[in-house]
Amino acid sequence: MILALATGCTAAANTVVEWSTLGNVTDSAGNNSYTQRFVVKGDTDFARLAFNQFARKMQPVNPADTLVEIVPGYYAVASPRFASAAGQPVTVDITTRGALQNICYGPDGVHVVKADGTTAPVELVKADITASPSLYSTAKSDRMPYGDIIFDKNASRGAVALDHYDIVPSLKKVEKLGFDIPPTSYELEFVKTDNPTPDWFRATVRSSKVTVETNNPDLAAERLSRVLLSDKPVPAAVIEDWPDFPYRGLMIDIARNYQTPDEMRRVIDLMDRYGLNHLHFHITDDEAWRLEIPGLPELTKLGGHRGYTLDSSEFLPQIFTGNGDPAALGGTANGYLTREDFIDLLRYAEARGVKVIPEIESPGHARAAIYAMEKRWRDTGDDTYRLADSDDKSEYTSAQAFHDNVMNLAMPGPLNFMEKVGAEIKAMYDEAGVQLPAIHIGGDEVAQGAWKESPIARKYMKKHGIKNERDLHLIYIKELVERYAKLGIPVSGWQEIAVGHSDEFNASVRPHVYSVNCWSTLGPQSSITRQSAEGGYPTVLSNVDHFYLDMCYNYHPYERGLTWGGTVDEFDALHGYPRRLCDVDSAAFRNIKGISGQVFAETMRSGEMLESFLLPKMLGLAERAWNADSTYTDAKFNTVIAVKEVPAWLLRGYNFHLSQPGIRIADGMVEMNTPYDSRLLPVIVRYTLDGSEPTADSPLYREPFAAPAAGQIRAKAFLNLARNPKESLTSILIVK
Repeated sequence: MILALATGCTAAANTVVEWSTLGNVTDSAGNNSYTQRFVVKGDTDFARLAFNQFARKMQPVNPADTLVEIVPGYYAVASPRFASAAGQPVTVDITTRGALQNICYGPDGVHVVKADGTTAPVELVKADITASPSLYSTAKSDRMPYGDIIFDKNASRGAVALDHYDIVPSLKKVEKLGFDIPPTSYELEFVKTDNPTPDWFRATVRSSKVTVETNNPDLAAERLSRVLLSDKPVPAAVIEDWPDFPYRGLMIDIARNYQTPDEMRRVIDLMDRYGLNHLHFHITDDEAWRLEIPGLPELTKLGGHRGYTLDSSEFLPQIFTGNGDPAALGGTANGYLTREDFIDLLRYAEARGVKVIPEIESPGHARAAIYAMEKRWRDTGDDTYRLADSDDKSEYTSAQAFHDNVMNLAMPGPLNFMEKVGAEIKAMYDEAGVQLPAIHIGGDEVAQGAWKESPIARKYMKKHGIKNERDLHLIYIKELVERYAKLGIPVSGWQEIAVGHSDEFNASVRPHVYSVNCWSTLGPQSSITRQSAEGGYPTVLSNVDHFYLDMCYNYHPYERGLTWGGTVDEFDALHGYPRRLCDVDSAAFRNIKGISGQVFAETMRSGEMLESFLLPKMLGLAERAWNADSTYTDAKFNTVIAVKEVPAWLLRGYNFHLSQPGIRIADGMVEMNTPYDSRLLPVIVRYTLDGSEPTADSPLYREPFAAPAAGQIRAKAFLNLARNPKESLTSILIVK
């Protein structure tokens, strides 16, 4: 839902901004920087040019220009040259710290600000950042997956023979009976079982009537439909199957960039198909609040809208993308779920065996809630739910570079607020007729020093004998858990709520915890997950280097996503073996409740983009959540996806990621490949030899050809279908 807000944003773009980077440079001390160039054409009669970009230090090259940080990630540049341009282009160069190695670190949400504070959109045109290696590499790092690297990967993942019963996630046991059943319509006869294994079933496929012993008919029917609905003979068999973990999760962030209820239903359908049964719904964060809460309308009135503002008093500042207009329809900047939207979504998920765990971030990651409750206090004088102390002079910086995103836990407001929100959410579940599994309370990434200079906090800590800020945080968690327990609400949280605490804390909190998401990587932080499991907490493996699906598929400059946790593709997820990720004894391993994949939304700009992050990555997640031990090889897994799953996605109109083609030179000849068998999936490769971008009209690769003496060879894969066609990113091989 979008509220109608007053806005001065015009409908058409009269200003064109051409953006480019002049290339990465490294100084004598090894520090990287690059210069961004904004060439402003057309109407320059405005005061500021505003844009979003991941927080980095920037400085205009021209001393006449000034740049301000509105909030981390939202900037505006002013110049007297705008007003005096008289229709001539204005070039604004900005030196930026770091290296530009991925397009996601380029500008977005570009708009102009008039002298009266109203906004207007612009047409943004971005130059190709792969035109030269200097634009995406540094003196010490060239992360581009060049064509020869892709060639070797494709070769190792090429098509292999499949069995009829190969699906994702794979079936535990299939005993063939030695004969085939002609194509037919199957009737499932369900028989109750005393097998105690959750979601277990055994199906005997001897004829069109299939006997299914199971304790979950819906799940068994979904699994069997994948192998029985066929226009080819089906091998008679006895199938036995069950998931290894009760928690098979997917976290979707709609706070940072909004997704509609319709798109979330499409995600739930995918979860149903692939046996995932927990939707960890990240609906609040610093950047937005996306769920209507009765009695607290400020949360969505302010927190569901982003635009050009200097004080966050009526709506939030634009983050990630937008056009400066807090009422703009479409896109991912503005919007929220109404109470009715959420109830409908709960019922939809319940019907497909998916439990929804809403996340209400606290006490950190709470900027949207803090400013919404400040608005409530200003407008009504009611400080019951106030989350900030006006006299707090604490200086801190959060993981996302915010300085004002932590609730003040010495005030009564945070607990009152969380109790009110929790009670209203539970009422929604009750009305939907759905059990609330838990509310995820966040608990992560609370910036150090958040309460250091708060008079209220100092007084509270002295009164209660609290020695440090960490203990203040733990007292809050204990009291919140107690309040939720009285409401009949279990809690979930990130790893910080479970690791490194006293026996007394654990004894008080642990019985009320539904799940703990442990995201830390392997290596130095590998003990985090072990500590959670050995501490008796129901632990959900959420490791960034295997299950953060918002990481880039690879380091190609045009792959969407982040890379702070490395890269993650469907094979990284497939290789996330639980025993390796949490090396504990059998008793502690029983506390591993399951696996979850996370999709944070900093780089998302549409539902189609979200789907491309999920498909095919979530299949690796689904395979490992269902089957803890080794199952498919990479080649077979890739073939199952191409042959069994891609047609289903095409039929339902899902967007998905198509792998790049490989390019290599062997014995003076150029060879190209894909990880697909073109006889099974009609993928073709087109190429250029002049450094230009391959198009649908470029030469078709058919067989090896003589290599050029120098230059760039570029190739792109195309899924050659009239309906719902797809194309890959461009692979590059530099010939010297």
